[in-house]
Amino acid sequence: MEESGFTERLRRASQWLDATPSELTGLAVLLVGGLALTGYIWMATPRGAPPLETVTDAAAVPTSVPVIVHVAGAVLQPGVLELPSGARVGDALAAAGGARADADLDAINLARVLSDGEQLHVPVRGMSPGVEGEVGGGSAAGAWRDGVLDLNAATTEDLEQLPGIGPVLAQRIADWRDEHGPFREVGELRDVPGIGERTFQALADVIAVS
Repeated sequence: MEESGFTERLRRASQWLDATPSELTGLAVLLVGGLALTGYIWMATPRGAPPLETVTDAAAVPTSVPVIVHVAGAVLQPGVLELPSGARVGDALAAAGGARADADLDAINLARVLSDGEQLHVPVRGMSPGVEGEVGGGSAAGAWRDGVLDLNAATTEDLEQLPGIGPVLAQRIADWRDEHGPFREVGELRDVPGIGERTFQALADVIAVS
């Protein structure tokens, strides 16, 4: 009875699929075999652990600490600059707008690596070189210190070494000092005839008073 019922269902399926009973039997065997194979492969495949997230240790990542330098002297835009770590003297000059036409670049090492907190002084041609990047000398002892000229201790020869100051202006500065007494602050240099604001700003970083 059961065999007759199975045969009847097979006959009806063959009519519906337009296939012979033998073809249906083969298709059923293939379908069952395929399901069994799929289940076996799924069971045999190892279940790996989920991928670990990549964790970046911020402390292990190197950081670049900038250097702060004071660029003074014969540059177009003197001042305090922030430069990337490993910057060289040439980079500082470029950041300061470049060297002036009267700068003595042969007196400094453009390839030297800068140190944080240093002052880089670019001398004017004709100045007596001192420590690299600074100037010294002058006919008056102690007039130059760390690349800065003391207006009250300077002679006319010292004053002529300042950027934009020739013999005429140097003599006027000396005469003003003789007439009015020592400079009390560098701003009084503006009172000297012929010293305009532009000239004073070019000198501001390389002059001082004692």
